[in-house]
Amino acid sequence: MQKLVLVLWPSFWVAVVAEALFFTVINPAEFYLFGAQVEFSPIATYSIGFVGFWAICAASSLATLFYMRTPQEINHLPPRPHHGAHMH
Repeated sequence: MQKLVLVLWPSFWVAVVAEALFFTVINPAEFYLFGAQVEFSPIATYSIGFVGFWAICAASSLATLFYMRTPQEINHLPPRPHHGAHMH
């Protein structure tokens, strides 16, 4: 659950910013996709845009989390003892 929050929460906020910046420049009533005008209401366009931005940002966060794995996590090995730990 913690990893899910590490992916979805920051990606949500980045999607909020991306949505605000994108639709500050683009008017949903004049939005064209693949050469055809989008026939959705402005609210539907904003919603679809937000979900799209959130998915892209979540994929980026997920990739970062994936590439931060340690060799022990990748190979399913037990954790290594910390250097300087006292063994009795």
